[in-house]
Amino acid sequence: MKRTILFSITLLISALMVVGCCDCRKRSKLEKPLVGTTWQLVQLMGREVAATGDSYTLCFSENGTAAGAGDCNRFTVTYTVDDSRALNLANLGSTRRYCENHARESAYYDMLEGVTHYEMDGDNMLLLKNGTLVGIMKAVEVQQ
Repeated sequence: MKRTILFSITLLISALMVVGCCDCRKRSKLEKPLVGTTWQLVQLMGREVAATGDSYTLCFSENGTAAGAGDCNRFTVTYTVDDSRALNLANLGSTRRYCENHARESAYYDMLEGVTHYEMDGDNMLLLKNGTLVGIMKAVEVQQ
């Protein structure tokens, strides 16, 4: 009797573990790759960003560089990433056209240079600075 109960409990726990991991596998299939995906900012420091076209985008290349756009300026940046999703963006250089939203564009660039790691949630990339969420970017197909 004790063996039957122990076997039933073990079987139940095993089944729950398998079912619980199914969601993980589905979610990982939905994740977009960091490199080669065009990411567009949807939230900056807790505030929604209504980006249009190719504004507030970022695209990582395999060679350790990334490029994108702010509100009216384009930029390039170097990056390093590791298996634990630590992310460092540095040496950001941009064009210097006048923008009405210069303050928000500068905040975007500052946020990027402060990122320490990232997490994926489906087609969203969560950008974090020392554990604090500082930006959310969504995988998009840019309409030119």
